[in-house]
Order: sequence, then structure tokens, then C-alpha cells
Amino acid sequence: QVQLVESGGGLVQAGGSMRLSCAASTRTFSNYAMAWFRQAPGQDREYVACTTWSGGNKYYADSVKGRFTISRDNAKNTVYLQMDSLKPEDTAVYYCGADSRPTVCSGSYYSYDYWGQGTQVTVSS
Repeated sequence: QVQLVESGGGLVQAGGSMRLSCAASTRTFSNYAMAWFRQAPGQDREYVACTTWSGGNKYYADSVKGRFTISRDNAKNTVYLQMDSLKPEDTAVYYCGADSRPTVCSGSYYSYDYWGQGTQVTVSS
């Protein structure tokens, strides 16, 4: 079993930036594709970004493309989400997920085997 812990959330003004981190407990971190999802109140969990095992392939939802950057440091068992030009509609709880298929990035919530508890991001206007 893999434990994931998100951090870095908080309150930020529209147009600002924030960096989220997700630390994994496993020694086989590079065996997982890693993704970020978010969930706003009353909404379904929404795909944000994904990176395959090496960080060489990255994919983004259209809503965040050009503003968010996903990266990973396999030596530190950590995946990051750099968020720039934040908008109020980015307000949500952000979750990281791990997919045991290391070369597959999926936009489906059900493809991920492990989830963290989430970190709240609030963007004020």
C-alpha cells in the first residue's frame, strides 16, 4: 500500500501562484504514474494533470494548460504541481493519485490505485 500526503495549499489572490507537493511513502515511486485531481464543493473530482514514471511525459486538462506545471522528483518520492495565474474557479481540494501503470496517464478517477487526503486551495478575486 502507498501512502500519499499533499501539502502546500492555502489562500491566494487571483493571478497569484502556489506550489503543491505530494509525498509518497513507497520505495518504488518510479513504478507509478502520478496525477493531480481537484474537487470543488458539489462537483465531481476533476482531472488536472498527470506525469508518467520518469516525468518525461506530461498531460494537462485544457482548463489548466499553460498555467499549471506538473513535475516529479523520484529521488525524493515527490510530485509537484506549480500553479500560476490562478483563477477563482481553481478553488478546490486538490488530491494526488498514484496509478500502478507507470507509463499510462489517465484522466479517469477510477484508474488510480492510491489517493492522498487532499489540500485546500482557495483563490480569491
